[in-house]
Amino acid sequence: MKSRLTNRLRRAAAAVELAVVTPILLTMLFGIIEFGWIFTVRQALVTAAREGARTAALPGSTEAEVLDRVAQCMQPLGLTTYQTEVSLDDNGDPTGVVSVWISYADVTLVGNYFGGTKGGNLFASCSMRKEGID
Repeated sequence: MKSRLTNRLRRAAAAVELAVVTPILLTMLFGIIEFGWIFTVRQALVTAAREGARTAALPGSTEAEVLDRVAQCMQPLGLTTYQTEVSLDDNGDPTGVVSVWISYADVTLVGNYFGGTKGGNLFASCSMRKEGID
């Protein structure tokens, strides 16, 4: 009789422990997933800015070519709400400076649960020397 009571108490204690630990483990799991996704998006922004600057640094490049190259780099993630800024010289030609950013709210998977900044941006910028400039 005593062993049955002991087994029931052990199972009850295990159920209570599971109820206490599960939310903590799930929070950690979703935090790891969120961090990985944000890191991936940030790396895509860096790559897009670098490739855009590389295109802008070529002689005879146009702003449309730079924007197209940035779009090609962002396309695999399916992100469409990013913004791009290309610095232009007095003639309207790209200077080799490209910035790409996206709102944190547009890429977060779990909202503000982990204290993400409201209205904050993930940002990347790159500059390369323009070829053929005196």
